[in-house]
Amino acid sequence: MIHETFDSALRSTWQLVSKMYNKEANKFDSTMATGFALLSIDADGTPSTNLGPKMGMEPTSLSRLLSTMEERKMIYRTQNPNDGRSVLIHLTPFGKEKRDDSKSVVLNFNKKIEESLSAEMEAEVMLGRELNLETARAAALQGDHLTVVKELAKEFGSVEDFQNLSV
Repeated sequence: MIHETFDSALRSTWQLVSKMYNKEANKFDSTMATGFALLSIDADGTPSTNLGPKMGMEPTSLSRLLSTMEERKMIYRTQNPNDGRSVLIHLTPFGKEKRDDSKSVVLNFNKKIEESLSAEMEAEVMLGRELNLETARAAALQGDHLTVVKELAKEFGSVEDFQNLSV
C-alpha cells in the first residue's frame, strides 16, 4: 500500500477547502480569488505590487483579477502618494459589502473547524504534546475505572493539572 506523503495530504486538503470556498463564493456571485483579494486590501488601500505576494498570485493572474474587480465596481485605483510609480487599490462601498460576505464565510469555516476539534485535541494543544489515551479508552470500555484513572493521571498529571486545562 502506498502511504500518502505530507505534501500530498496538504495539497488534497487545500483542494477541498478551495472547492468549498468557491462553492460558498458562488452564492455571492463571486470566486474564492476575489474574496481573498477583498480580504487582502487594507482600509487605507494596498499597493498593487503587494497584493500578488500577499495572495501567492502571479502578476498576470492578479492583473486580470483586479481588472474584473474594477469592472464590477468592487475596487478603484489611485496613485500612491508615497511612490508615484505605484498604484493603491481601494475598496468601494460595494467592495466593502463583498469583503464582509467573504469575511463571514471565512469566520464561519474557522468556527466549524474549531467546533470539530475534540476535547482530546484541545488538551494536546494546551499541553503541547500528543496524548495516548488508548489504554484508558480500552479500560473504560471494560468498566475498569481504576485503570482509567491511572492512565489519565499519567497523561495529565494531577487532578489540579487536569482541571487547569478547562477543555
